[in-house]
Amino acid sequence: MSDAAPGHLWRWAAIGWLLFVICVGAHQWRFWQQDRIDTDVLALLPINEQAPDIALVTQQMADQLSRQMVVVLGTAQWQDTRAAAQQFRDQLAGQTHVPLREEAIARQTSMQAALDFYHPWRERLLTAPQREQLPKTSDVALVQQALQDLYQPGVQARLSDWVSDPLGLWTQWWTTRAAQSQARLRDGELWVAADGQQWVVLQYALTGSAFRLSGEPVLDEALQQALAQVQTSWPDARMLVAGVPLHAEVAAVQAHGEINTIGWGSLAGVLLLAWLAFRSVRPVFLVGVSLLVGTAVALSVTALLFDQVHLLTLVFGASLVGVAEDYGIHYFAARQGEPQRTPHGLMRGLLPALWLALGTSMIAYLALGAAAFPGLRQMAVFSVVGLAAAMLTVVCWFPWLDRGTVPASRVATCIGQTLSAWPRWRQAFAGSLLLCIVAGLALWQGQWLNVQDDVRQLQNASSSLVAQQRQVSEMLGLPSPAQFYLVKGSDSQEVLQREEALKERLDALVLQKQLAGYSAVSDWVPSAQRQASNAQLVEHVQKVVLQGVNVQLGESFEPAAAKPAPPLTVQAWLAQPIAAAARPLWLGEQGGVYRSMLMLRGVRGQEALPALEQAAQGLEGVTWVDKPAEISGLLQRYRISMTELLVLGHVLVLAALCLRFGRKAWRAWVPTVLASLAVVLVMAVLGMPWQLFNVLALMLLLGVGIDYGIFLQEHEDDPHAWLAVVVGAGSTWLSFGLLGLSQTPALKAFGITLMLGLPLVLVLAPLFRSPVTAKSGKA
Repeated sequence: MSDAAPGHLWRWAAIGWLLFVICVGAHQWRFWQQDRIDTDVLALLPINEQAPDIALVTQQMADQLSRQMVVVLGTAQWQDTRAAAQQFRDQLAGQTHVPLREEAIARQTSMQAALDFYHPWRERLLTAPQREQLPKTSDVALVQQALQDLYQPGVQARLSDWVSDPLGLWTQWWTTRAAQSQARLRDGELWVAADGQQWVVLQYALTGSAFRLSGEPVLDEALQQALAQVQTSWPDARMLVAGVPLHAEVAAVQAHGEINTIGWGSLAGVLLLAWLAFRSVRPVFLVGVSLLVGTAVALSVTALLFDQVHLLTLVFGASLVGVAEDYGIHYFAARQGEPQRTPHGLMRGLLPALWLALGTSMIAYLALGAAAFPGLRQMAVFSVVGLAAAMLTVVCWFPWLDRGTVPASRVATCIGQTLSAWPRWRQAFAGSLLLCIVAGLALWQGQWLNVQDDVRQLQNASSSLVAQQRQVSEMLGLPSPAQFYLVKGSDSQEVLQREEALKERLDALVLQKQLAGYSAVSDWVPSAQRQASNAQLVEHVQKVVLQGVNVQLGESFEPAAAKPAPPLTVQAWLAQPIAAAARPLWLGEQGGVYRSMLMLRGVRGQEALPALEQAAQGLEGVTWVDKPAEISGLLQRYRISMTELLVLGHVLVLAALCLRFGRKAWRAWVPTVLASLAVVLVMAVLGMPWQLFNVLALMLLLGVGIDYGIFLQEHEDDPHAWLAVVVGAGSTWLSFGLLGLSQTPALKAFGITLMLGLPLVLVLAPLFRSPVTAKSGKA
């Protein structure tokens, strides 16, 4: 290869890349001054393209819940709790940096205002037991019940005069509505009694997005400081918290810590290995420059394409350091071995292997983007762009910036000498083929894999927060967002009617103790059809009751004449403060379709789910949604499809290798195949969970591991090429090994898989060098 002086094209490429990097630097300056880091862990989950309605509803529900937070503060005495709650409010309000706003629903909601609002429709509001029992009860029994209520008014608190509601039906309707929550209005507060204490329920909303948090425990520290102030006056005060913002903050704090650990740890490890190998500041500095440029360009391009950059993309991208440095390490290893060659001439000789290594790595990383995971697509773009930018930095700048020689080091010499002692597998083709067949049959027949597609295995919520969330839910009787019914209709009335049909089936399950209850918009706003039938039933019953009472008492009771009001509508109800608790259930109209959710309370474990799913069968416009089961099914489907894509990726990589190495291509490819099968077998034997993210990690193993085979085939017995492979493998293993320490289960699966696979590829690759007797080119 000629070592002629560099041409104008190379000079202009270096200048052009410099100008581009300057623009990236300007973009980075603006990027970090804006709030564009996303911490929503749901972004890693697959999009259900087969059920767009469910995806839409889930997103709407997530938007509603993502800013809501509940604080429950309690002491032994109610008056102490009220005073403590006010001090807690004042203390939290005084911390102006805390992005919280109290939603004083209890103070805004007046029971009298709610009674006044519903008063025109009180004859149209009946509970399910009332509708069932009134037609079956004899006229005599109804009259006796009314007389007992008349002469013993203390038996049942009344919300209207006796003549207007002799059976107390409206009072019973309100009692049923109040039973949907344990919290009650008391002295202008939401109050609940539990665990021997009197509690105040405080509701807060995050002023920004729950998934745009800074990575500092702002909310937790503010809540703990406010509680500490309260406990100076009331030492027995306790606090329970629940809400998405708290979980999001924990995830953001954890991810920021992992970025520092993985990113800086990887960088330190890479630079240390470069120093040990080359004993010079220049290689360490230039490799660091290539990594910095690669990461910056990747971040800028990802931000431009996706607007928001996911925090887990940065965590995953931090491990990219261990891959992107391969190009710089390979260059300096070659410089160390051939000091007489000019940097540009040396680079020309390395380019074919470097471009091939980049191309095969990009194939593997791009495969990540084939899944319908927004977070994984970001990771794929970040990785591909980062690798390409690091490679361009090496190609365009290193020959110009690398002035001087790279001294030999004892570490480099020792590593290089190990290649000559490494054995060559003479029967590599037949032996590796047999191993692949045996491993494949073992996996196929043995069914050893501990496949776990359950999305719950990917959760890593704070155990303390989960316990508090569960306690608050039980204390307040809150519904679970994990399972619900989606109800659709052409207009609001059709939605309400379909809800009512579903509730008739659910009432039977409540009697069977399959669930404690449910929450629906039609609880508060019956359909116009149901309102009309209720009004007819109430009118008939009241007429019978008043006539019977008049006969027995010689009175002339008559209900006051009133002009019939038009039916109660959802729109009128939504405008009232009393709708605050159930308002999130009404999803409104989109695309000519109206939607609502019916949510469940107190579901009796997993065994109740089949009956709940069956309840929706045959009801038009009603869909049972089990989000954990749905996402788990999607994870299974994508695990299978990505496994097929992994096989296709291997075929494409082998085809690319054939273009370069011809009949020897399998020698660069088989080490990665054997390492991948070995990883699967090891994890199967150890009983480790196997899931989609392990398959995606094998994609990366293909992209990273194949580079070692390429470099050893390009420079088969070159100790300096082997030095580059070992140093590159060491830094890559360090990067992904640190990724295995992540507390995020998906990233941990990546890390553990590659932690096992990378050393295997490194050990196997030298075995597949051509036998000495066949170095004429025959494989």
